[in-house]
Amino acid sequence: MRDFKGKRYWLIGASEGLGLALARLLSAAGAEVILSARSEETLKAAAASLPGSAMILPVDVGDSDSVTAAAAQLPDLDGMVFLAGVYWPVRAQEWDAKAAEAMANINFTGCIRAVGAALPAMVAKGRGHLVITGSLSGFRGLPGAIGYAASKAGTMVLAESLYADLRKSGILVQLANPGFIRTRLTAKNDFSMPFIMEPEAAARIMFRHMQSDRFKVSFPTLFSWVFRGGQFLPDWLYYRMFPPRG
Repeated sequence: MRDFKGKRYWLIGASEGLGLALARLLSAAGAEVILSARSEETLKAAAASLPGSAMILPVDVGDSDSVTAAAAQLPDLDGMVFLAGVYWPVRAQEWDAKAAEAMANINFTGCIRAVGAALPAMVAKGRGHLVITGSLSGFRGLPGAIGYAASKAGTMVLAESLYADLRKSGILVQLANPGFIRTRLTAKNDFSMPFIMEPEAAARIMFRHMQSDRFKVSFPTLFSWVFRGGQFLPDWLYYRMFPPRG
């Protein structure tokens, strides 16, 4: 079981929700945490709620210059956790270019920027820990998920490619794929959300995963079977399970 005492972790997207709940667990385990999100005021409040000391580092992962500037201020890291994300429900019939592009830019390209800020130093010293947050929605296309599902699919494949390259290098890459979590993002949904979890419950699962050496966890387990199993279903059956909305 991994010991986090005295380790330094950079959490991106940690001012609220799952990110903040995970930061509290890492802080309680003795880790020094660096909290990043766009709002400095929200980050200050988040840091004040932690049991241990924390550094705040405002960053907009949707902007390359912002990530470069933040990276220049980073101390030596033991790990990085990418949790940043934006979401709007978008149907193809009601195409919203601004929303779709924002989801791609922050959820996927933002993850690439963050990894690029943290990984080179880990490679140079031959040790580190990268944790990337995907989603059950990233396993296969879904109705009403233009932008979000695609961005999460890209993020998940990025994690898989990193794992393929970095196995046995001293750098542990992990992927966590949660289902619905009760946050301001899922509050936008007007449909039933099976097995929805509170951020604290989801953070406990993610924290346990980080304590292990396994690559991937998808949760809640029963709900994840629908999406993981859906990869093996023929198209006619899979899309019957997920009919168009609206």
